[in-house]
Amino acid sequence: MTNGFTNSNSLVELRPQHKDVRRTQGAERMNNDQSRKKRTVKFFLIGWRAIVVLIVAIVAGVGVWLFSRPEGVEMSAYHPFRSAKAKEEYLKLYDMRAKKWPVVSESRTVDTSYGQTFVRISGPVGAPPLVLLHGVGGNSLQWLPNIEALSECHRTYAVDNIYDYGRSVYTRTIKGADDFVNWLDELFSILELGDNINLMGLSYGGWLTSQYALRFPDRLNKIVLLAPAGTVLPLRLEWMMRAILCAVPYRYFTKSFMYWLLEDLVQKDEASRVMVEEWVDDSFMAIKCFKRKSMVNPTVLEDRELQSIKVPALYLVGENEKIYSAQEAVQRLNKVAPHIKTEVIPDAGHDLTIVQAEMVNRKVLEFLKQP
Repeated sequence: MTNGFTNSNSLVELRPQHKDVRRTQGAERMNNDQSRKKRTVKFFLIGWRAIVVLIVAIVAGVGVWLFSRPEGVEMSAYHPFRSAKAKEEYLKLYDMRAKKWPVVSESRTVDTSYGQTFVRISGPVGAPPLVLLHGVGGNSLQWLPNIEALSECHRTYAVDNIYDYGRSVYTRTIKGADDFVNWLDELFSILELGDNINLMGLSYGGWLTSQYALRFPDRLNKIVLLAPAGTVLPLRLEWMMRAILCAVPYRYFTKSFMYWLLEDLVQKDEASRVMVEEWVDDSFMAIKCFKRKSMVNPTVLEDRELQSIKVPALYLVGENEKIYSAQEAVQRLNKVAPHIKTEVIPDAGHDLTIVQAEMVNRKVLEFLKQP
């Protein structure tokens, strides 16, 4: 009996001890789970930060590489291409695309102190001159959607920028806006365009147009600024990061940039997407084939500079512009330089000359016809 009672008490005393052990073990498991979760979250955050730092480092590195100025100009039989094979591949593609030029044209290669400049000339002889400056990373073929309408009543001169892709060949390093302006002025004189020139620029070409208007207003009749890079507002950081990554030799980065920049065109229809894919191919081919050179960063004009543009000017921008806010750009111009005519193109972004080609052509021609 005594032993049984004692055993019974022992069992009674052991049960609560087992419960305490289980509680302790459960608490330890919970603590361990929480610790693991904390470590996982910490690891994830550290990993994510490392990835961000790596991306920023890559962008910064590519940016330094891209914008650092090469020493001098290394001339060769295939300059400005990387090799003779690269020259052959690029010009073959370029000439194939040029067959789509929808109007009769003649080509001229003009010698300037900055090198040979390729110009594609269309329209009636003797008609008012209209010079077309394309955007960065492109060439005169960017005007394919517009050239037929523009050449009806004007003698058009679609220029391959001396310091960009295309058939022009630079022999001097372009160090700033003054070099570009001097090159253009030489070109206009050799082409004998006189002092009544209509000058229109898209994106980077728009910035060049504004720079020329500041230096040589007496040579101009009117100017048209189509979503000019810089000029009115600084470029968005997102644009700069995406553009810099295009220097990385992978088609993915070029396609990502183009699809983002030309979003309205991409979403229009299947034919438009095919067109964008062609441009991705063209851009990627150019990046691979041309030697690296640093671009001159487009600047934002000060209030007094915008106010000093006395030449009649038209500013067009797509409502969905990616390089800066279209609304803020128009607001600034209306405030500080109301003499510059501004219009926002609906359902368009930086692709306004393509996705809304008919509307842009009409507005430009109406402006140029006005006395």
